[in-house]
Amino acid sequence: MSNLLFIFGFSMIVALSGALVPGPLLTYTVIKTLETPKRSFLIGGFVILGHAFIEGFIVIGILLGFSFILKNEIVIKIIGTLGGGFLIYMGLDIIFKIKQNRFKTPFNAEKNKDDPEPRSLVKISNPVLGGALISMSNPYWWIWWATIGFGFMLQYKISLLNWQGLTSFYFGHEMGDLAWYATVSSLISIGKKKINDKLYKVLLLFCSIFIIGFGFFLMITSLLKQHQIV
Repeated sequence: MSNLLFIFGFSMIVALSGALVPGPLLTYTVIKTLETPKRSFLIGGFVILGHAFIEGFIVIGILLGFSFILKNEIVIKIIGTLGGGFLIYMGLDIIFKIKQNRFKTPFNAEKNKDDPEPRSLVKISNPVLGGALISMSNPYWWIWWATIGFGFMLQYKISLLNWQGLTSFYFGHEMGDLAWYATVSSLISIGKKKINDKLYKVLLLFCSIFIIGFGFFLMITSLLKQHQIV
């Protein structure tokens, strides 16, 4: 039992340390929380639900022997290029919608009251689906599982036969992600009540610029850098 608690706790800490680093998934969570008028504090949990669903497949795939796919340099380059392009598109799309001034926001309800279908700022309106797709678009997420995640599973003998260890590892990891993202969405949900429409647009513009910059960074590093995958 003590060994299972250690695996759970250590897996949670490792995941939390990675979740704290800003990235496209966190930016998406911020945007979705800001644009959701009701129960926006739940957005972080929904995003991680989609993220966890995909990671479940990754873990099972590694245990079934497909880890060599995650270590393939060509695969990483393809994911980085497509993922970076997707993030650039998403960021530009947000800027375009801000310029149009027609999007759902808790600060301009009067302005949009005659619009039966106010637009979402991000194409992926469902946060569960967004959590899954944006996770897969980030090549560093794949690299993490090919190195740190895979190494952790080898070190502590995580396998399909050792279902107790597998359960402790998986849920510990997801709890680390959930702890941070739920905190972020809750704080933004509380704080956005004090944000006016102008500041709201500035925050969204900052997020979109970050996404575009991160997208270019992923594309360039994925194509030019030789990843050290062991």
